Amino acid sequence: MVRILSFFAIFFASVIVAYVMYFKPEEDLPIYQPSMLNPALVDPSLMRAEDHRILDFDLVNHLGDSVTLDDVEGDILVVDFFFTRCATICPLMTANLKRIHDRLDAQMPVRILSHSVTPQADSVSILKTYASKQAANPEIWWFLTGEKSEIYTLARKSYFSCLGEGDGGFQDFVHTENIVLVDAEGRLRGFYDGTDSKAMSQLFNDLSFLVKKKRLKKRRVLLDK
Repeated sequence: MVRILSFFAIFFASVIVAYVMYFKPEEDLPIYQPSMLNPALVDPSLMRAEDHRILDFDLVNHLGDSVTLDDVEGDILVVDFFFTRCATICPLMTANLKRIHDRLDAQMPVRILSHSVTPQADSVSILKTYASKQAANPEIWWFLTGEKSEIYTLARKSYFSCLGEGDGGFQDFVHTENIVLVDAEGRLRGFYDGTDSKAMSQLFNDLSFLVKKKRLKKRRVLLDK
């Protein structure tokens, strides 16, 4: 009798696991397309895009390494724009990102990308010092510099993180509290106020959801082999 009960217990547990993994409708985060966003954030030429993915880039991180989209392929990204001499919103945004950073494991498929909006001033050595002050693990968090025009194009046409128009020239300036969550396929999955603790808690929850979903997908692939 005990053996029969044990058999049925294992059987039903297996059925439940299979249902959860293969049949139960999944909760999910929205996949943001340009038409779903505040029009003031979107370049008119991109408003009708139906499968927006982030743009490739060629920047330099605080370690002095050239990095492109290929270097974060398959990673879930947390993206912000800041500058090291900022005395207003940036310190709070960085502190909030530090709290998320400290809860991450280097083995997780996550990368925080902090782009300097004053790259002419924020050299590699300055960013390295800034990263050191945050005790940033380079396996998780990169502080990026490069051509101003490219960084501003990323902010406006890749991540849609700031209002206004500009050409990335000398007089142009981006300053935004928006932090963007990007999934492993390069799709926009969330926008958060980096100065708001509740919004940042939601960011961590959404980030954790994407990590779990990615791991579950990998597990399914292995089981199907």
